Amino acid sequence: MAGGGNAIRGSRVGAGPMGEAERGEAAPRQAITYFCAHEHRSVITFSIEAVVPEEWDCPKCGLPASVDSDNPPPAPKIEPYKTHLAYVKERRSDKEAEVILEEAIQLLRDRRKSGEIIF
Repeated sequence: MAGGGNAIRGSRVGAGPMGEAERGEAAPRQAITYFCAHEHRSVITFSIEAVVPEEWDCPKCGLPASVDSDNPPPAPKIEPYKTHLAYVKERRSDKEAEVILEEAIQLLRDRRKSGEIIF
């Protein structure tokens, strides 16, 4: 049996868009424009009472942006990916690596002589 009538499905009595009268007054705001190195212009709204940051991440490209349109902050320097071996080479010289390798080989030889099982 199909229901008829003028009721809107999914609504209730008193539902509808809330106006300012029901919510109260909106807090005073200020619009700050930020500029990034890719010349994107982003307008961010803050409360009048809020401390406005010097830099803001650009919502379009993610680079840092500032309020100075003539001198936007430069893009951060991205370090290339380093392998584990690259980090080890930063900490150890070739001479130290040879000594450590020789110690490890000698340890393995000693274990083989004693008949210890190595996995």
